[in-house]
Formats: sequence, C-alpha cells, structure tokens
Amino acid sequence: MRFLLICLGGAVGTAARYGVGGLAARWWGTEFPYGTLIVNITGSFLIGFIQQVGLNTLAFSDTVRLVLTIGVMGGYTTYSSFSYETLRLAEQGSWLSALLNVVLTTGLCLAVCTLGLGLGRIVVGWKGGL
Repeated sequence: MRFLLICLGGAVGTAARYGVGGLAARWWGTEFPYGTLIVNITGSFLIGFIQQVGLNTLAFSDTVRLVLTIGVMGGYTTYSSFSYETLRLAEQGSWLSALLNVVLTTGLCLAVCTLGLGLGRIVVGWKGGL
C-alpha cells in the first residue's frame, strides 16, 4: 500500500510541476527556464520542512512523510530538467543564462532548504544547530 501511495504522490507532484511550468511560461516566457527554477526552489524548501517536521514529531506518519518527500517532491522537483535546460542554454551560446541558471538554482535551492529546515525546527521546537 505504501508503494502505491508513493506512486500516487509522484503523479500529484508531476501534475503540480506541469502546472507551475505552464504558468511560468505564460507569465514570463520561455527564454529562461523559470518554471524549473521555481519548482526546484519551492521543492527544496518543502522537502526541508517536511523532513524536519516528519522526522522529529508525530505530526504525520512515516508513510505520509515518504509519500510527500519521495512521491510528491520526487515528481515535482526537476533536476534532470535543470541539467538539460542549462546545457541547452550553453549550446545556444547563452552562457550567461546558463551560468545564471546554475547559480540561482544551486544557491536558492540550498538557501530555501535551509529555511525549510529552520521553519521545521521552529515548528517542532528543536534546539540544535544546522
């Protein structure tokens, strides 16, 4: 049953990724992979928060935590798309955009994952350091 729930969570994450990507393309265009950047940033925050709360409280079961992190976040985040889109930008001679995508994705995803962990620690009352 856990396996099926994780698969269902992956479908939910994939649908959310598709929606965010479509909205980003409509709002800001397709010259830069805004949708991938947005899902990687929000996904990094959410996985940090979910793991912190899920591993340190009884707020939700291990199954729910796994469905959310492996399933939903696994379907939602897009490292493979990030890699491909960055290489495509470089191949097209858009070196600055490629570099910007790497710096923004890496830096912002690490930063918001740290924020997600921190918020999770506040929620659960954890007193340790990062």
